[in-house]
Amino acid sequence: MRLVTIELQERTRLGAEQDGQVVDLNRGYALLLATRGAVDFQARADRELPADMRGFLDLWDHSLPLAKEVLAFARTVRGTGGPLAQVMIQPLPSVRLRAPILNPRKIICLGLNYRDHAQETKAEIPTDPILFSKYPTAIIGPGDPILLPAVSKEVDYEAELAFIIARPGRHISKAQALDHVAGYTVFHDVSARDYQIRKPGGQWMSGKTFDTFAPMGPALVTQEDIPDPHVLDIRCTVSGEVLQSSNTKHLIFSIPDIVAYCSHIFTLEPGDVVATGTPGGVGFARKPPRFLRDGDVAVLEIQGIGALRNPVRHEGR
Repeated sequence: MRLVTIELQERTRLGAEQDGQVVDLNRGYALLLATRGAVDFQARADRELPADMRGFLDLWDHSLPLAKEVLAFARTVRGTGGPLAQVMIQPLPSVRLRAPILNPRKIICLGLNYRDHAQETKAEIPTDPILFSKYPTAIIGPGDPILLPAVSKEVDYEAELAFIIARPGRHISKAQALDHVAGYTVFHDVSARDYQIRKPGGQWMSGKTFDTFAPMGPALVTQEDIPDPHVLDIRCTVSGEVLQSSNTKHLIFSIPDIVAYCSHIFTLEPGDVVATGTPGGVGFARKPPRFLRDGDVAVLEIQGIGALRNPVRHEGR
């Protein structure tokens, strides 16, 4: 299933892509309940299948089967072209895609999690995951501009696979780790290297969490459609030039490794976003360095998930 957060008529809704269209899951479930004779169909839909991603993830074991029922219902009404279809189904080009989740509880990121990236930065291969964080104010969605802050001259690109937590947990074993994962999305770990590297003490978080420095999307693709997240091609193209091209098989720490490690430190919660690190080819390690410039377009692609495209412009322009 491809879960998306959409904006339609200035309202944000949770949907699922189906046959080139978007099904509004909450409205679809309300209509399905109405056809079954429920009097309080909208109130029940709001309780049982929320219209936002975090609410949906909070009720994951209940809401996911209901979403599948709605998609089956949508297929039966689509061909009619009648009022039910018009209320719950929209052509994909007619809606604005937002980041899949707009209000994660945490954004957890890994550094140096591809061997070639560690080597190009002349860093030792880590023996434990290197963690840092971004704030939700950094999140933008497909098509939104990455803003180059006036205070930084070295803004870099980093293509990453991210996973999103569905079931909460602490002290999760590697064997059970994937049971806690809802699915996967494309994540752009935009980084101000002059803040991250050259500020006193090495300011990883401040260099990583400027507003707009966490583009994400275009969808949350559930596990059933990504049976093995460790064999996915990953690529970053900036203004038509391929700058990163790798595969998630080169991750140093696998997704079960990451879930187990993080959950032994803090509780993982529904809606947490975990970005798994970037492969080699980043801008500051190139000779000469290649940083993002005003007018660039960054396109990040991961096999089975899709492409995340964002223009780049100076802040304030």
